[in-house]
Amino acid sequence: MNYEDIFRERGDAYAHAMATRPEARREEFLIPVSRAALRDGDVVVDVPAGGGYLQRYLPPAVRWLGHEPCASFFTAGSASDQPLLPLPWADGQADAALSIAGVHHLDDRAPLYREIHRVLRPGGRFVLADVHEESVVARFLDGFVGSYNSTGHRGNYLTAADTGVLESCGFRVTGAERVRYHWWFASRDDMASFCRLLFDMRAIDIPAVTRGIEDILGVSPGEEGIGMCWELYVLSAARR
Repeated sequence: MNYEDIFRERGDAYAHAMATRPEARREEFLIPVSRAALRDGDVVVDVPAGGGYLQRYLPPAVRWLGHEPCASFFTAGSASDQPLLPLPWADGQADAALSIAGVHHLDDRAPLYREIHRVLRPGGRFVLADVHEESVVARFLDGFVGSYNSTGHRGNYLTAADTGVLESCGFRVTGAERVRYHWWFASRDDMASFCRLLFDMRAIDIPAVTRGIEDILGVSPGEEGIGMCWELYVLSAARR
């Protein structure tokens, strides 16, 4: 299934999870924002944008533009869905582009990279953060989540080869790093409830979700509560 098919099916469950615990993935959004070198007055495009979760983590003096092809993130069953590509912005309209945890659902990322190149001004920054093929997160998603959720899960994850694809699409890659961090929750049950809803795992109960997370990803107690271990591969690039 492609991105649009997956999230027309379960975008509403994903959005509900994010609405009930909006700060759980705070670190995940702040990491790419910190690498985008945003300045007052910048126009920032976010694609695919999901429910627009990134907005709350941007500096107040930038302008956010989001594009999401699945209206189910906002109103389940809406007929107003637009395709992911082409992007709905003019050539050179944006100063920066961010893409967080969505492109592993694309079989071919090069068309998206080319469209992002088009909408960025010369020198504009692109920060891409998604799951690395060799990470434990990829194993968790394709194994555990894929066994229990409504659509299955088989990701096309990032690898070092994506740096070459970005270069071929007109970017100069300036950074590539696997970044480990946490999703934060008040308790283990809170963590499992969030993940069960976010990934639409209908065929498993809360205790079993907790065990799967602890066995595969690991958890760490901290001042903010329970931290679920997570990781993304963060690629930073500039438009040539």
